[in-house]
Amino acid sequence: MIADCAARVQEIRVRLGFEVATASTSATTASATSFASSLEGALGTTGTAAGSTTGSTVVATARKYLGIPYVYGGTNPATGLDCSGLTQRVYKDLGINLPRTAAQQSKVGQPVASLSQAKPGDLVCFGSPVNHIGIYIGDGKMIVAPHTGDVVKVQKVYKTPSTIRRIIPDSSVATLGGSAASSALLRPASLRGTDSTSSAGVPYAGLFQSAAAKYGISATLLAAVAKVESNYNPTAVSKAGAKGLMQIMPGTAKGLGVDPLNPAQAVDGAARLLVSNLKQFNGSLSLALAAYNAGAGAVKKYGGIPPYAETQAYVPKVKAAMAQLEARGFK
Repeated sequence: MIADCAARVQEIRVRLGFEVATASTSATTASATSFASSLEGALGTTGTAAGSTTGSTVVATARKYLGIPYVYGGTNPATGLDCSGLTQRVYKDLGINLPRTAAQQSKVGQPVASLSQAKPGDLVCFGSPVNHIGIYIGDGKMIVAPHTGDVVKVQKVYKTPSTIRRIIPDSSVATLGGSAASSALLRPASLRGTDSTSSAGVPYAGLFQSAAAKYGISATLLAAVAKVESNYNPTAVSKAGAKGLMQIMPGTAKGLGVDPLNPAQAVDGAARLLVSNLKQFNGSLSLALAAYNAGAGAVKKYGGIPPYAETQAYVPKVKAAMAQLEARGFK
C-alpha cells in the first residue's frame, strides 16, 4: 500500500511537471524545492489565476491533492498529509492561514447551522472535541485525508458534523496575496480586509447584530471596535497578551466567562464590557472606549481619556471606523 501511495505521488508530480524533491515531515518546515513549494509556484501566491477566492476555488485547490497518502501529523504534500494538514495546506495555497489542528480550525470562520446550508469550501468537523476535519464539496460529499493507510479522496459526509465553519464569506473574497496573505480576514493571522458578507461587507456582521440586539448596544460600535482591535482577525494576539477578534485580555476574559479566541463568545463578552463602561461613564462613548482600551481604572484616575498615546489615538480611530461603517449602510 505504501509503495502504491508513493507511486501515486510520483505520478502526480510527473503530470504536473514537478521534479522529485526531498522534504521534511516537520509540521513547521518544508523544503523550498518540495512538491508543496512547486505547487505554490504553479498556482501563484493566491492559488488562483484570477486572484480571487471562492468556495469553488477552495474545492478545485483541494482536488489537486487527491491521492496524496495520509500521514499522521503530515503537513507536507511531498510526504503526506493528515486531515487538518490537508485543510491547512489548501487554504494556505490561497493565502489564508488556518491553525494547525482540527480542533483549532473548528473555531475559526463563521458557523454554519447544518449540512443543508453548507457550501463548497466550508470545513466539516467531526467529534467532540473535534478530532477530524474535511472540506465540503457539495452534494453531501467532502474531500478529506481519512486515516493511516488511506489517501486524500472524495468521501461521503458519513455522519452529522459536530460543527461546520465557513472560512470564505458568501461573496468572493478580495485578492489575498503578498502581504495580504498574512493579514487578511477572519481567521487566523490571515483573512482580514475588505471581504464581503451578507451585511454591508462586514465580517461577523451577524454576531455584532445579534449581540447588539441582546444587550441594547450599537452593532456599529461592536464592529468598529473589532475593526480597530484586530481587523476582524479572531486569532490575533497582541504583544500585551490581548486575544481574539475583540482583543480581550486573559484576566478580563476569565471575568467575563468567555473564550476570547471564539468569535461568538468574544463579541458577546465585548458587548457586555462596553455596556458596563457606558453605564459607568454616564453614556460617554469616548470614555467607554478609553476604558475598553486602557481600563476603567485609568479613566477614573485621570478623570477622562488617559494620557497614553495608544488610548489617545484609539478613541478617534474607533469613532472613524463607526462613521465608515455607517456610510456603508451597516447597522
